[in-house]
Amino acid sequence: MKVARLHARGDIRLHAEPEPQPGPDEELVQVTAVGLCGSDLHWFEDGGIGDATLSRPLVLGHEIGGVICSGPRQGTRVAIDPADPCGRCGVCLAGSAHLCATLRFCGHSTTDGGLRGRMAWPSRLLHPIPASITDSDAPLLEPLGVVLHAVDLGRVTPGMSAGVYGAGPIGLLLIRLLAAIGVSPIVATDLLEHRLRAAMEMGASQALLASPGLPAKDVAARTWPEVDVAFETAGADDAVDTAIASVRPGGRVVLVGIPPSDHTSFSASTARRKELTLLLSRRMTGADLPRAIRLVASGVVDLSSIVSASYPLARSTEAFSSLVSRQGLKIVVEPYA
Repeated sequence: MKVARLHARGDIRLHAEPEPQPGPDEELVQVTAVGLCGSDLHWFEDGGIGDATLSRPLVLGHEIGGVICSGPRQGTRVAIDPADPCGRCGVCLAGSAHLCATLRFCGHSTTDGGLRGRMAWPSRLLHPIPASITDSDAPLLEPLGVVLHAVDLGRVTPGMSAGVYGAGPIGLLLIRLLAAIGVSPIVATDLLEHRLRAAMEMGASQALLASPGLPAKDVAARTWPEVDVAFETAGADDAVDTAIASVRPGGRVVLVGIPPSDHTSFSASTARRKELTLLLSRRMTGADLPRAIRLVASGVVDLSSIVSASYPLARSTEAFSSLVSRQGLKIVVEPYA
């Protein structure tokens, strides 16, 4: 079985390894497609995220679609929930299992992810998907789940206005979901022109080019009147400041992006004068992946047009180079291509 492992910053190597053996309550999954995420980019460029650093060669990838190839569900196409909480601690029992301190997460710390031919994972975290969801779109279900959780934190309802500050894959899925809910107007910002064009295609009402160092109030001044809720999806302080400058007094700001330095700073006076509620979003809850599958299967949310390039596992280094360059939208690796 072929496996792509990160050995050090910028160092992805292909290995031949034995197939994993499913443990109790696990099934073996043939991995068909893996989406590369901003957190994978942090691991690749920085060798970790926050206080989680590379301690051994790690298989990245947590946005995973596959086919069960063992047990009674053999042949079932699935989307994989990459988060495996303990289910016993106080946080889990209180209903916030996604915040479990001992949670295993694919492609993070010492838990291998999806950039390999096959993987064993708990059966309860393997969610069947219909034929209408393609193999290349299946990895987008996990980030859609992340977006659903962020929207829940923002308390979004139809008829509200929203801003999305950062139009990468998470921002684009967020725009598409907000449009499906009936949010209008939707303002988007990004540093890259091609992402702004995609934002308009996804349902944004206005897409503005941001520039590094451009004062947040200058970006905000070019938008409609202040939005009801703002989502920061870039992992950059400039985007946080723009979100704060753009939201109405008493509004909510949801921070979804992951900053490269593990620190976030913003204009405290602006946030204080508006008495804003700032929320930090952590991945998704256990209910969000099934919700994402239902929304896509029913046609409420369209995942098409977001995947811009696909690579076989043998070209993982090229896939990460494309991720670093930010030339496209969503990069997918197909281990069985």
